[in-house]
Amino acid sequence: MNWCGLLNVHKPAALSSRQVVDRVQKLVYPAKVGHAGTLDPLATGVLLVCVGPATRLISRVQQGRKRYVGRFRLGQRSDTEDIEGQIVPAGDWSGVTRQHIEQLLPEFLGSILQTPPQISALKVGGERAYKLARRGVVVDLKPRPVEVFSLDMTDFKPPEFELQVECGTGTYIRSIGRDIGERLGCGAVMSGLTRTAIGPFRLEEAVTLDSLNMAALATALVPPQAVLPELPRRTLGSNEIMAVRQGQSLSCLQPDTHDPSRTVSLDEERFDPKSKSEIMLTDATGAMIGLALPDISARCLRPTLVLSALH
Repeated sequence: MNWCGLLNVHKPAALSSRQVVDRVQKLVYPAKVGHAGTLDPLATGVLLVCVGPATRLISRVQQGRKRYVGRFRLGQRSDTEDIEGQIVPAGDWSGVTRQHIEQLLPEFLGSILQTPPQISALKVGGERAYKLARRGVVVDLKPRPVEVFSLDMTDFKPPEFELQVECGTGTYIRSIGRDIGERLGCGAVMSGLTRTAIGPFRLEEAVTLDSLNMAALATALVPPQAVLPELPRRTLGSNEIMAVRQGQSLSCLQPDTHDPSRTVSLDEERFDPKSKSEIMLTDATGAMIGLALPDISARCLRPTLVLSALH
């Protein structure tokens, strides 16, 4: 079977993202498998597993907005910024109220600078930060711009509180808790995390690992075109599909009406040749062939990604 698509998996606690990928790999071998957006073993929730040619979409899937529910414990610090690290007492939290935390939340909204955790998958000089940290190397990680679109407190049971977060790629939820704890003067570590969505993929639609077999996977696999529902589309005929898979550009002009291979020419309502955003290229059934960018000066679409090569 030619596997191609995305699998929305409900990752359980205690498993790494890599272990989830390995389980899927056993079912679809020799197809390639990868995941879009790491979840630490402590975390649960939406883990998107890309299968077959859809692994080429990983970087784009990772750009989607993400939603989380994070729990945090006041009065502690740890080297990992969560309860799985080496925890030390940090300060008296007894005077902290719900209002104290809620008053701080606007500071962490919008475009902010965030210092990543010392123990993270970021590369420093070509090596992962967590590997350096395990050798006792203190890394000077510079603050990075991240986007936090919404941040709401959903529970407060001292010494723990809960936040619901919608953010862009590269945002560390445990670092939000860390920084709130520092602002309160008592420290805070993340005690739990659930990712509830990535882009259009929701936790309530995710499949569990225990339920996965080849039949269930075939049913649950989401086609690649569902990953980027907001993109305008152009439907290609067989000759155009062949051209794209050979790396050729496509004309933005109306197609030659004498070419019977073009079943659908152009989605005029959604496609604008002057647009600078990517266009999804599909076949007559709606299946994704690839992505392309308009080249205004050349009046053409230049492929930026093709899901599968010409056989």
